[in-house]
Formats: sequence, structure tokens, C-alpha cells
Amino acid sequence: MAWCALRSRVLPLPASAATAAAPHGLLLRFLLSAAAPRHAHHHQRRRRVAPTAYAAAAAAAAEEAPLPMTPRFGRATRLLRGPASVARVYADANTQRPKEYWDYESLDIQWGEQDGHEVLRKVGKGKYSEVFEGFRPGSDERCIIKILKPVKKKKALDYCHSRGIMHRDVKPHNIMIDHEKRQLRLIDWGLAEFYHPNMEYNARVASRCYKGPELLVDLLDYDYSLDLWSLGCMFAAMIFRLDPFFSGQDNYDQLVKITEVLGTEDFYEYLDKYGLQLDQQLERLVGRHDRKPWTTFVSDRNIHLLSHEAIDLVDKLLRYDHQERPTAKETMAHPYFNPVRSFESSRKNSQ
Repeated sequence: MAWCALRSRVLPLPASAATAAAPHGLLLRFLLSAAAPRHAHHHQRRRRVAPTAYAAAAAAAAEEAPLPMTPRFGRATRLLRGPASVARVYADANTQRPKEYWDYESLDIQWGEQDGHEVLRKVGKGKYSEVFEGFRPGSDERCIIKILKPVKKKKALDYCHSRGIMHRDVKPHNIMIDHEKRQLRLIDWGLAEFYHPNMEYNARVASRCYKGPELLVDLLDYDYSLDLWSLGCMFAAMIFRLDPFFSGQDNYDQLVKITEVLGTEDFYEYLDKYGLQLDQQLERLVGRHDRKPWTTFVSDRNIHLLSHEAIDLVDKLLRYDHQERPTAKETMAHPYFNPVRSFESSRKNSQ
């Protein structure tokens, strides 16, 4: 299967392309599609790495890794009067399931032979995988074995949300498309997390250009709607041909870029609703901005991709208040996707 990563800047197709292959067709397939179980490179033959080479590569990577940035100042403080935020849909998706479904910390893995290899020692682990040094009997060459923990196969976005899972890293590089088979997959579930009402989560998720405002102001009881903001950023980049649509130099500047488009009036209403008090230095950095009309971004380069329905959909997805964003199911029902539904209906009737 010839999978390739989605690049929003090349998604707009010529006018002669089929209706279902237009951006709304790709976006709808993304909302519906099943997640690819692994990256494209996982289909390749496992590469063996000698211990000395592995150690040298790890040391080199450690030297080149940038030091973590020290925050210049805080973001926002949650006041006592701030109400809790609970997902509008699937809030009890995990409470209705047994603990073994979502409590991966207590998962007891029974190891066996891995494709004829034998494990020598444990090298490291992540939330959804563990890494070992191993070898194949009869050979002196060592290899690295990455073993995934048994997480159930998921479909994007409404499907995984209905299973109580937030992806938390929706972006073009995590969407794979098989153009020949007209299939789309959402991949890389390394930052995914099970949702529980009234639980606080880490704000250091999602790539900067796709971070929701809730992450940028440290509102930690966020929910599935975070994925819909990221989808909105991708969609805006597709229809306006501005990739990425919000592009800050750091997390503080990312918030500034968002407020420069959506305005600060709604932003401060959002903070007040959830009892968030912005750090004074960040407040000065954000400043005051009027909301820009979406027509500001219309140009000769993108006008053929725009419609009233497209503008309405991006406006609904890119809302400060995560409770006001449509769910994945509501997004699929939006009139923007009517041409796709008509195309699919005609295709089925002709068969």
C-alpha cells in the first residue's frame, strides 16, 4: 500500500479533479477513517544495529538535542471560582468500560518470542511500547526490538472519541493517504490518552502550530475537542493555502498569532468563563486585537477552494471555547460535506 503523509499545502487539487477528491472529501475521510496500525516505515524489514553503533547513535542524539526552554513567565492561573470543564460527548466512555481497558499503567505484558528473536536486555520504554536489545539465534548480530503494548485498533476522530481516547497530536504529518485506494489513516498515537471527566492532563502535547488555546493557557481539564481545534488549523491551512495557518515562534507567540486572528474580546471572555487569570507579562504580550473577518484571507490563490460552507466550518472549528466547537460527528454532518455525500450516493446508485 503506497501511503504518503498529508501535506496541507499540496492538498488543493485542480478543478478537473473528482469532487470527492477535493479538500472536503479528504477531510471527511479523515473524520471517518481507520487509524493505520503503524508508520509506513514499520512495513520495512527490521534493521539490526550493533550495540556499539546503537550507543554511539544515542550519545550523538543526546548531544544534539536542544535544551528545554525555560519559560519566560507563566501562562494563566485557574481561580477557585472557575468551573470544571467536561466533554459534551462521550464523557463516560471509559467509566462504562472495565479498568483493564484504560489503565495501561497496570498492564502486565507476557513476553514471548518475537519473530524468532531473543531478548537480551531492556533498553527503554514509552507509554505504548517497550524497547529491547536482542539477537537472532545462530547470528552474532544484535538488533533493537520495539514491542508495542496491545492497544486496540482505532478509527479517527469520532470512533476514537467514542472509545474514550483523545489523539492529542492531529497534524498533517500524522495523516497518511493512499491516493490509489482513496483511503486515509490517522497515525502516531504516542500522545493519545484516555479521557476521564474532571481529570487534569499534561499541556505539553500537540505540535505548536496545532495546539488549542486551552493548552496555551494551561487549562488542563481539556477533552476531545482539542482534536477538533487541530483539525480546524489543518482545514484553514487547506482552504486558505497558508501552511501552517497559525505559526508562532514559541508557545507564547503562538497564542499571540491566534488572538491576532480571532481577536482578544472573545479570548478574555473565554478566560473569564473558566476562571483563568492570565499572567501579567503574557497579557501585555498578547495585547488587544480586533477579530479579523475570514474574508481577509481570501486571495486569487485560494478563492477556488472557498465557499460559504467552508468559511462557516472553519469558523465553527476555530473557537476559543472548546465547548463551542462541533464534535467530530457534528463536523461530519456539516453542509460543507454535502457534495461528498451526493457523490457517494450517485456512485452507489450507479453500481
